[in-house]
Amino acid sequence: MGSFSIWHWLIVLLIVVLVFGTRKLKNIGQDLGGAVKGFKDGMKEGSTPETPVPPSAQVTSTPQPAGADKATIDVEARNKS
Repeated sequence: MGSFSIWHWLIVLLIVVLVFGTRKLKNIGQDLGGAVKGFKDGMKEGSTPETPVPPSAQVTSTPQPAGADKATIDVEARNKS
């Protein structure tokens, strides 16, 4: 009951290929590789600081009336008829 030999692993590999098929195993490998690549890209994006937006590219808001409360949002509601 020691460690498995190379023959044990080859038999397990053969059974896996017979059960799933080579096309299914290839798709699983591609999906797993894409997930790992996406995770690495996400980790790189999270560690880099965001570049500031230049003042000329910022969106300006419309001026509010003098008495408007800045904590509320002015929304126009329309009724369906």
